[in-house]
Amino acid sequence: MSLLKLDYPVYSLDRQLLLRAGTTLTDEMLKTLIASRGADHRETHALLQHGTVKEDILGFLTHPPVNTIINDRRQISEIMKVMEHVKLVRPVLDSIEYFKQHDAYTYRHILVVFALSTLISTNLISDYQVRIRESATGPTHDFGKICIPIGVLRKTSPLTRDERKILKHHTTAGHILLSYYLQDTEHLAVRVAKDHHERNNGSGYPSGMNLNDRAVEIVAVCDIYDALSASRPYRPISFDNRSALEEITLMAERGDVSWEVVQALVAQNRKGKPHFSECSVSLEKRGVSPPGNLYGVIADNASIPPV
Repeated sequence: MSLLKLDYPVYSLDRQLLLRAGTTLTDEMLKTLIASRGADHRETHALLQHGTVKEDILGFLTHPPVNTIINDRRQISEIMKVMEHVKLVRPVLDSIEYFKQHDAYTYRHILVVFALSTLISTNLISDYQVRIRESATGPTHDFGKICIPIGVLRKTSPLTRDERKILKHHTTAGHILLSYYLQDTEHLAVRVAKDHHERNNGSGYPSGMNLNDRAVEIVAVCDIYDALSASRPYRPISFDNRSALEEITLMAERGDVSWEVVQALVAQNRKGKPHFSECSVSLEKRGVSPPGNLYGVIADNASIPPV
């Protein structure tokens, strides 16, 4: 696989330049970057004790369509117990606060993906400690978006091709930033940040690799589901729950994502919430895209909105 080359620079949240545009990402380069930070910045803090995160998550879980999936006290209690074990380094907590202040869509999204991926992992991951590590990748998967102009993240009209390219930069930026802050290029959170837009059939980005990583796929499918079913700047009316699940089913039919992860998500939408292995996914398609949906629409190149 060819080495990735940065099309855009990577900055920390306090605007420290870490890597310039044009840099080719090599293992040696990342090791040098990590060494420049030193080893005395690894203190972690409980995410659910940070600011209003816990209250906000519980609030988000009461609204559709998430409340269709997570809708009883036992279930909520179970995933909250897992999430209570999640501890993150200070820069990640700072990024969550940044999004809360400047981009409510991304703030809500990372916390909902946090909850959904924690839930789905209960069906797909038996080891409790591994489940906690998986849960911790939900709130970090979009960490690289701190390098994306707020004007692009919040744009209500179609993105230009250049803006779409800038947005895709968040995967590589997240890979670099989390490697730097976690002092570990092999950390699960680093893999998820980099690869959650890769697909099983090689149709994703940034590398176009054939994804074969259950931990990454859990976050990827939850990421897609929330992107479809929640209101977004480019789509004031969301996909209804059925339509969102049908879109993800289509992805499984194409080989983008694995059937087991899709089954685990669909099972949580069924009465009685059966084990994913007992869940049959309908291939019938009756859903429709919402009116005014601009997802995937590319505009002619125009100036990028101001940060």
